[in-house]
Amino acid sequence: MVDCIIQARMGSTRFPKKILQKIDSRKTVLEFLISQLKKSNKIKKIIIATTSLGEDDEIVNLCKKLNIICFRGESENVLDRYYQCAKYFGSKNIMRITSDCPLIDPELIDEGIEKFQENKYDYVENSEGKFPHGVDYCIFKFSKLQDAWKNANLPSEKEHVIPYILKKINKKKYFNFHSKKDYSKYRITLDYPEDLKLLRIIVSEIDTRPILLKDIINFLEKNPNLVQINSGHQKDEGYIKSLEEDKKLVNQLNGDKN
Repeated sequence: MVDCIIQARMGSTRFPKKILQKIDSRKTVLEFLISQLKKSNKIKKIIIATTSLGEDDEIVNLCKKLNIICFRGESENVLDRYYQCAKYFGSKNIMRITSDCPLIDPELIDEGIEKFQENKYDYVENSEGKFPHGVDYCIFKFSKLQDAWKNANLPSEKEHVIPYILKKINKKKYFNFHSKKDYSKYRITLDYPEDLKLLRIIVSEIDTRPILLKDIINFLEKNPNLVQINSGHQKDEGYIKSLEEDKKLVNQLNGDKN
């Protein structure tokens, strides 16, 4: 079995408090994500990894209400928060999901966990670029997370958890799922208010629960105009910004050497 650790915080430069926005009349974005994950047959524990900042007390209170495990740690060094969380709960195999992906598909998740449990791979993900943005996950061993925690130095490696792991992974022990068709034009993540607008439409128009990726694609293909609601944003904007911070640090270090 695999423990699912979800990094979540209220602070967001693009859309503050986004994960506690209502996605329908009853559930917040975070609640809906958790309800999707609970439909997985292969997740052992669902854990929310939030920060020790006072603004994230709301997340802790929601977790108590939902009877979901919650861990508090570093606000900026997400790698440390993630590592300390996994260490505290004794998680040997970890699925990483971010809280801005409320429509994560439990069938995709179980497919990924099955592949990971073949014991051929140290790292399994579905981020080759053709899946819609917002159904991403990755699964890895605690030993790989620990190695990253001990050795990562760059800002991007500390803010985004997995870059160091991917840099060092043995390619023979790495597996990436590929989508049969290119659905990358679909954006079902939550970074901006217009993302929430589309997510609310999808949730209100699709009656089945859990909502599966095939249902979303079928709906969006029948309503192609909806894609324009949030099509003006680049994928991985946060990570790209972190890479700029990497460059600044490297330039500073090189300047100090000179």
